[in-house]
Amino acid sequence: MPLSTSFGEASASYLAAERCYRGMAQSLFLLILSILPFLTVAIHNSTTGGCAIIRPPRDGGIRYRGLTQEQIRSVQILPVDYEIEYICRGNRVIVGPKVRKCLPNGTWTDMTLRSRCLLLCPRVWTSLENGQVAAWPPGPPVEGTMLQYSCLTGFVLVGRNSTVCTKLGKWDSPKPVCHYDRHYSGKKKLYIGALFPMSGGWPGGQACLPSAQMALELVNKRTDILPDYELELIYYDSMCDPGEATKLLYDLLYTEPIKIVLMPGCSSVSTLVAEAARMWNLIVLSYGSSSPALSNRQRFPTFFRTHPSATLHNPTRVQLFQKWKWTKIATIQQTTEVFTSTLDDLEQRVKEAGIEISVRQSFLTDPAVAVKNLKRQDARIIVGLFYETEARKVFCEVFKEKLYGKKYVWFLIGWYADNWFKIKDPAINCTVENMTEAVEGHVTTEIVMLNPETVRGASNLTSQEFLAQLMSRLGGKNPEETGGFQEAPLAYDAVWALALALNKTVEPLKAKGRRLEDFNYNNRDITAEIYRALNTSSFEGVSGHVVFDAQGSRMAWTLIEQLQGGSYKKIGYYDSTKGNLSWYGNDKWIGPGPPADQTMVIEEFRFLSQKLFISVSVFAGLGILLGIVCLTFNIYNSNVRYIQNSQPYLNNMTAVGCMMALAAVFPLGIDGHHVHRSQFPVVCQFRLWLLGLGFSLAYGSMFTKIWWVHTVFTKKDEKKEKRKQHLEPWKLYATVGVLLAIDILSLMIWQIVDPLHITVEKFTKEAPKGDLDVLIQPLLEHCSSEKMNTWLGVVYGYKGLLLLLGIFLAYETKSVSTEKINDHRAVGMAIYNVAVLCMITAPVTMILSSQQDASFAFASLAIVFSVYITLVVLFIPKMRRLITRGEWQSEQQDTMKTGSSTNNNDEEKSRQLERENRELQKIIQEKEERVSELRTQLAERQALRSRRRPSTQNQNHSTPPPPTSQNDPKSLLPPPGYPIPSSDNHSLPPSFSNSSNLYQPDSKISRNHCHTSRLQLLYK
Repeated sequence: MPLSTSFGEASASYLAAERCYRGMAQSLFLLILSILPFLTVAIHNSTTGGCAIIRPPRDGGIRYRGLTQEQIRSVQILPVDYEIEYICRGNRVIVGPKVRKCLPNGTWTDMTLRSRCLLLCPRVWTSLENGQVAAWPPGPPVEGTMLQYSCLTGFVLVGRNSTVCTKLGKWDSPKPVCHYDRHYSGKKKLYIGALFPMSGGWPGGQACLPSAQMALELVNKRTDILPDYELELIYYDSMCDPGEATKLLYDLLYTEPIKIVLMPGCSSVSTLVAEAARMWNLIVLSYGSSSPALSNRQRFPTFFRTHPSATLHNPTRVQLFQKWKWTKIATIQQTTEVFTSTLDDLEQRVKEAGIEISVRQSFLTDPAVAVKNLKRQDARIIVGLFYETEARKVFCEVFKEKLYGKKYVWFLIGWYADNWFKIKDPAINCTVENMTEAVEGHVTTEIVMLNPETVRGASNLTSQEFLAQLMSRLGGKNPEETGGFQEAPLAYDAVWALALALNKTVEPLKAKGRRLEDFNYNNRDITAEIYRALNTSSFEGVSGHVVFDAQGSRMAWTLIEQLQGGSYKKIGYYDSTKGNLSWYGNDKWIGPGPPADQTMVIEEFRFLSQKLFISVSVFAGLGILLGIVCLTFNIYNSNVRYIQNSQPYLNNMTAVGCMMALAAVFPLGIDGHHVHRSQFPVVCQFRLWLLGLGFSLAYGSMFTKIWWVHTVFTKKDEKKEKRKQHLEPWKLYATVGVLLAIDILSLMIWQIVDPLHITVEKFTKEAPKGDLDVLIQPLLEHCSSEKMNTWLGVVYGYKGLLLLLGIFLAYETKSVSTEKINDHRAVGMAIYNVAVLCMITAPVTMILSSQQDASFAFASLAIVFSVYITLVVLFIPKMRRLITRGEWQSEQQDTMKTGSSTNNNDEEKSRQLERENRELQKIIQEKEERVSELRTQLAERQALRSRRRPSTQNQNHSTPPPPTSQNDPKSLLPPPGYPIPSSDNHSLPPSFSNSSNLYQPDSKISRNHCHTSRLQLLYK
């Protein structure tokens, strides 16, 4: 080296040191000056209970939290525990404490440390391509910061090896560069930036990092692979956390040396890295990412992975669903992109296969609610997509909810550790025994990650030799407790795939005049060559044949395992590329076989009790027989006057209507047990028409009778002449016809507009006795229409008014007696019974419509009782009368026996009149005795007066003589209503011969005020 150059460098170093010492002395002096007043203030304020306001640093200010500008100007002392914050102006940053807090002794925290606002120097100087940079003091590059530069092996530094940030925010020298040393004969290093998750949701780095280091060691020892280069791994622990990975990715990209490839693990981290890597022209090769979203070449153009996509599990799952004849599944997933995209792909595949996802649940950190929803919605075949740590939480909740056993099958991811459910986890409160019980029998689908064949691949190791070396490197750790042990072959093959691809690019780059060591984040040509080499990779690795598809994903077989007795057993393989399932037939189930995909629901129709139907049918048949007997009796004796006076044609209608109503009992009890479903609407029509027309005929005829009696016999006196008119039967028949026509018309409109059809009512599912995985779905057939309630409301309203009106008319005519309709009282009694039963039965049957036996019993027995009561009340008295008295007797003989009465009521009235007659005779006899006494007294008075008359005439000859009662013709008149007696006194009864003077025209016979017709009976 020339002497001038050495001297120049020594002078520069001396000047830099001098400036440094001078700056340090100045800083120390300023620090003493700044602390001294604060010490004085602290002594002054130690007893005041607060801290005095301090001055902000130069080019900065203080933010007082919770105070306004006016309060800041007026306040002098700030309370204990109050915090202030320094802020800087412009492009300056705080160096030193940024926040200070008031202490109880009246001082602020960290007063020995000075806070300054200094300008930032450009950060570009803090990194060096193919070199390293050391900063003193550590922290942001501000005034006084010194940087020391050095180059990597095989590179020469061009420029100064140190620089200092000045007060102006600029470096005092240009940035140096590291140039390739063409005279260097050693191996040049290529750096790989890697993120291995040593903890977190998937701690795959525990086994994948040692296997990657094994591969690097072998690659660096090989003379046929990258002979002029040495691969070096720079790695961090991403904890499978995208937030942590962001910070680490920044460090990898902005910290020397330059990384030629990035190797992340864990899907969430790989997604972040792969999306950012294209901005730095970096190839990303992942060893442990299964998210289907990473197969998007537009979003991740430089991404490759030796771990197959998680969607590779889905064809296997669908194949198993079809093998075990499941058509309904449920899913539960952790809310991350890898599982969401996997589930979206599964949903599309099962839809194409005709399989339904009935329940889809997700959770972020706590799966308790999601598992409860699976239980509540009767999920049986459940696909679980979550990381290993979350899997323990899920199955702890599964144990609590009893969502395991012979009725359930869980499908999990196969890349968990073999004893993942036995690892103690403080996040759950379930024991190992609980977890073992809950996970028994679940099925896993796992990508084949270890070559099952004994083949030596590119690394010259068989899969078993690789496992032996890995176990030795792990230091005897239990593989089941080592995260990522199953993915370790993928990490091993990822390093080999990268080494082979880089080796393949050496010659093409050399032909273009470039080298791998020339790579930087702006060089697209080298990146393109590495991409082409990886895209065409094909070699045998310890994980099997390594080849990438067009999306950069690994293509592989799928291993199917089942947990049997606490350990995983292989039960088959599936080759999705060929659709070939290799089945071992050793699957084992807790129950007799694979469970059903849902609770088997057996539809069971509820039919009417046949014993009840037969019993009521017998009563209905007997009632119809009774109706036939009554109808025959009425027709046979229609010429008898007593029968004629009861309007026999109306009674015939009543009997026919009663038989039709009884006939409706039979279709009312017919259901799917007797007829086919297609014939059920016909049965519904029979029910409606027979019951409707039967009611109209039976009740309509009785209503017509009672209506006519009320119309004729409850009118005013001026209309009483109508009672003497002859009853015209056609008016009665017309009334019944109108009522019947209304029913027929309404029923026809109903059936035309909204015909009856069969509807099926579903009840709550019932569990049968025993531990059977079935539920009974009770069903009940009904006759219904679209607007059933509207039609029933109209019919019930109209019929209800008729019933109420019939009750009113029956009550109003209860004391009326007429020979034209001699059985109207019996009709009234029948109306009472029918109305009461109908008004009770109609609402009750609507309430009990879901209980077929109770509804039928109530409705049919109401019909039977109504009909029986009607027939007995109307016809049995007539039969009794004709049988006991004989229908050969004439009306005159019948009248002589009954005292001119035609029924029992008239006989009672006759007996009452006879009693009154006897009472009146006794009263008359007493009056006659009194009359005879008065006549005797009167005769004595007349004789006394006749003796005194001469003297009286002499004294008072002007006074007229008093009249005698014998000369008064009115005194001898009989009472009103009696016949005028003849001149012959012997024509009168002896008791009335001397009583003519008792009866004056306005006098009354007795206290009973007897009518003239009653007095006439006395002498009949």
